[in-house]
Amino acid sequence: MTDPHDEAHPRHALDDVIHAPVRFSIVATLAAAEKAEFAFVRDAVEVSDSVLSRQVTTLEKAGYVAVAKGYVGKRPRTWLALTPAGRTAFAAHCQALRAIAGYGG
Repeated sequence: MTDPHDEAHPRHALDDVIHAPVRFSIVATLAAAEKAEFAFVRDAVEVSDSVLSRQVTTLEKAGYVAVAKGYVGKRPRTWLALTPAGRTAFAAHCQALRAIAGYGG
């Protein structure tokens, strides 16, 4: 029988970029859609424009979120979307959380 202490704790599989609560909330919101408007994500995550902007910049630098700017009529809009790498990282992070929740070691 294998000693559970011989295996690495599942927390080592957590993604430090995604793990922060606000960034986790942003990524979870974006995982449910192809793309979302900045204002929708801001309201869903319940943060200010500046907080969302800073966190999105971190996620964008990690390659997890794509930012697209455009117009609806004459009004500027910003859309956010998870990249394929972001979707993969989010799935792996969620798997690590599930493993931690079920970890007996």
